[in-house]
Amino acid sequence: MIERVETGGVVSWFCNTCAHDWKDEPPRARFRSIEDLIARTGVNREELATLAEIGALNAFGHHRREALWQVERAVRPAGELFEEEDSRQETEDRIDESVVRSQYSVASRQNSESRIPSPEPRAPSPEPRAPSPQHPAPCPLPPMSLTERLVADYEGTHLTIGPHPMALRRRELSLRGVLRASDLPRERQGRRIRVAGTVITRQRPGTAKGFVFLTLEDETGISNIIVRPDVFARERLVILEEPFLLVEGILQNQENVTAVRAERCEGIAGVPIEVDSHDFY
Repeated sequence: MIERVETGGVVSWFCNTCAHDWKDEPPRARFRSIEDLIARTGVNREELATLAEIGALNAFGHHRREALWQVERAVRPAGELFEEEDSRQETEDRIDESVVRSQYSVASRQNSESRIPSPEPRAPSPEPRAPSPQHPAPCPLPPMSLTERLVADYEGTHLTIGPHPMALRRRELSLRGVLRASDLPRERQGRRIRVAGTVITRQRPGTAKGFVFLTLEDETGISNIIVRPDVFARERLVILEEPFLLVEGILQNQENVTAVRAERCEGIAGVPIEVDSHDFY
């Protein structure tokens, strides 16, 4: 997504996803921490919060709410006193790491020369650190639930790589006799059925004599819905406003091409997710 742009002999780099510009080539190495990410990219607080909410900062060892907690700490200016402390602490950490590595090297060499390995570790166990700007105390916030992660995904990206919203309601819907989209080709023509899903398209062609066509999506596929003009007039607000619909109607199944002729539509209450549907394009 990052393009090299040359204008008047000046080379810059442009991200066609976030529209961010770099004068120098953007870093390609892995970021070590949230602080390192901020220092090397200049990403702002709002963008960091979105990244944390959608789980993009989990690679740093945080769950989503913990990442939000760490973002709030990282974006605050440290001041000269803590900047000097950070530099000193990083130097001490590098010295400690080199000492531990050398001790492990000596221990490994001694073990290789001896036929009987020592049961005691050669490297000293690190002592627990007190909370500090470099090593903050654990986050007191609990991890997000599955539903909360789903809501955050849709708010931040308008999609999710986790379970489909309908999968969270499948047990309840099955008790109400609602079929999955993948079940429809196996059902007989003319049967009264119920289907449910996310409304991803609404269409009303000018040549369709007032008929409206909906596409519902669930965790197994899509269902095609045909709405007669009188049904649309009666339930117009529900059809146009509800992001999740439960439709009851007659199944049309001809040569494995299925559609449901709607007789009743209702919204599905539950997860507060805003869905970007393609309406009347």
